[in-house]
Amino acid sequence: MASKHFAKMSALLAFASISLCTSPLTHATIASYSAHSLQIKHEVTIAAPPAKIYDAILQQVGQWWNPQHSYSKDGKNLSIDARPGGCFCEKFPEGGGIEHLRVLYLAPNKAIRFQGALGPFQANGVAGTLTLQLTKIEGTDAAKPSTKLELTYSFGGFMDGSFEKIAPAADFMLGDVVGRLKNYVETGDPAKTK
Repeated sequence: MASKHFAKMSALLAFASISLCTSPLTHATIASYSAHSLQIKHEVTIAAPPAKIYDAILQQVGQWWNPQHSYSKDGKNLSIDARPGGCFCEKFPEGGGIEHLRVLYLAPNKAIRFQGALGPFQANGVAGTLTLQLTKIEGTDAAKPSTKLELTYSFGGFMDGSFEKIAPAADFMLGDVVGRLKNYVETGDPAKTK
């Protein structure tokens, strides 16, 4: 069982190393980790007002989320029920589905907080909190507003192997999420930078 888990993580690390050259850069840190916990932070400036980003996160997730970070490999199957207790879910074409995260907190145009274990963490005894904080950058041209997006994902619990070993893959995946959101909001294409 442990070898299957690490095979998945090794594949994710390989994907991460290949894709780094095409992923937009964000300010990122693996803020802290231990054998049983991990915190990752990403920060990026997006050339858009907070309301546009907030709407894209909650109402258009299937347009910008990388389908490679889904089970069905198709963004059309992703949705977020934008209310406390709402599901960030994925429907499977053959029936069934998965709850990726659950909405905990919504502060319109300011913050969104989810609870849950993403991807391969879900099969383990892991709990996590993902926070997306939006801060309007004061002093920017009213015709060209900018927003600071801060993503923090803190999670821990029981998992075969060490959290330290999976930290680079988890960090890459979250950086990809932030970068694609930035690209989508600024250009309409999650894979295209300005």
